[in-house]
Amino acid sequence: MYPELSLYIAGRFIDAQGRRTQPVRDPATQQPLGPLPWAEAEDVEAAVQAAHAAFAGWRRVSPLERSDLLRRVAALARERAPEIGRAMTLDNGKPLADAVAEVVNAAEHVEWHAEEGRRIYGRVVPPRQPGVRQLVVREPVGVCAAFSPWNFPFGQAMKKAAAAIAAGCPIVLKGPEESPSALVAMARLFHDAGLPPGVFNLLWGVPADISRQLIESPLVRVVSFTGSVPVGRQLAALAGLHMKRMTMELGGHAPVLVFDDTDLEAAVALLARLKTRNAGQVCVSPTRFHVQSGIHDRFAAAFADALAGVKVGHGLEAGVQMGPLIHERRFQAVQALVEDARALGAELLTGGERIGVQGHFHAPTLLANVPADARVMHEEPFGPVAVLSRFDTVDEALLQANALSFGLASYVFTRSLQTATRVGDGLEAGMVNINHSGMAHPELPFGGVKDSGFGSEGGTESFDSFLSTKLITQI
Repeated sequence: MYPELSLYIAGRFIDAQGRRTQPVRDPATQQPLGPLPWAEAEDVEAAVQAAHAAFAGWRRVSPLERSDLLRRVAALARERAPEIGRAMTLDNGKPLADAVAEVVNAAEHVEWHAEEGRRIYGRVVPPRQPGVRQLVVREPVGVCAAFSPWNFPFGQAMKKAAAAIAAGCPIVLKGPEESPSALVAMARLFHDAGLPPGVFNLLWGVPADISRQLIESPLVRVVSFTGSVPVGRQLAALAGLHMKRMTMELGGHAPVLVFDDTDLEAAVALLARLKTRNAGQVCVSPTRFHVQSGIHDRFAAAFADALAGVKVGHGLEAGVQMGPLIHERRFQAVQALVEDARALGAELLTGGERIGVQGHFHAPTLLANVPADARVMHEEPFGPVAVLSRFDTVDEALLQANALSFGLASYVFTRSLQTATRVGDGLEAGMVNINHSGMAHPELPFGGVKDSGFGSEGGTESFDSFLSTKLITQI
């Protein structure tokens, strides 16, 4: 059964009765799952006021007590992962195993932040004259307005919430209307773990209206957004106008550099999994495959076969490796990029079309010989589409990889330590993966450069946006 959806404000779950709602649908069947209540302006204000009121007490709660509460949240998340994952598969489309793994991985992030929150230290600075004491302390900034995406509804939101709450900051979270069940479950986790009312609040509704009201509120001190570059620019401009701290984790168009000395079989197997994960709706998904000439044709054939062999279907079916795109708009956007490339002369090696007559299933797609002016070479596909191009030298590979304004994730495959070192240093990306993918661990920073954003949603850097630095000098 699909769970009842609600808002969560000041420690209260508010259902859809008597409210504007929107239907939530299964992207694999297009069948309605349930109504999602929308927040009105007074609800947004109530959430901000509740968070602001909670800040006075929560900022003074012992880091050890905050840590204990977050550890209870992590334990509950692991216990409830199967049911949270099943509902996520229904409204998001990803395979059940991936959905459950997302919840379990998020629980690890909660535990890590719970422990690191105990170690938010200041420092003592030696004075220039006797009798002076100089202290630098770190304090929670205040209420955080957070905006999380639908592609990883539980994991992305929990990264923000865990860091903010561990740092002592209440949070008002505007969740994704497309895939809401996981966040209602998250609110229940915090509620059942004993989080004081107002420290965590959850809203849904008209994104532009809610984001503007939250960012413009004088009680909101931090803005954390994960999503597309165009929306991120708009929110960053608004937040900058009001002098708000920001973390922006935006889109990517990840380059993959495959050199002649690559372990071909291992690279193809890993890249096929990464490309079709969550139907390619991943900001760090590999998309631009730059392959050295000596291995290009063999890689193209093997990669096309691997993509064609991916089992696509409803995420609750056994053995399914890739589910549908989130909605028809996303399907049409992906298909438009494929058709544009083909119209300009790109060669279709596999995929390129809809699967079935029900749901938003797009076949894993590989395009070769794609002209430089094709849209897919410049726009993030955010779907199961990969494009191939050739290079001969390391300099040429770096030039192609760094040509775009994106700079989130990147991938390199080579057996040469010299090549790996040179390319790792030369790539303009926040994260570089060499012969594997290892970006999702909580102890590691997660963020980009250039148009892919700024700030981190992992590692000790994830606390930076939620803490201010205060200097105390005393005689």
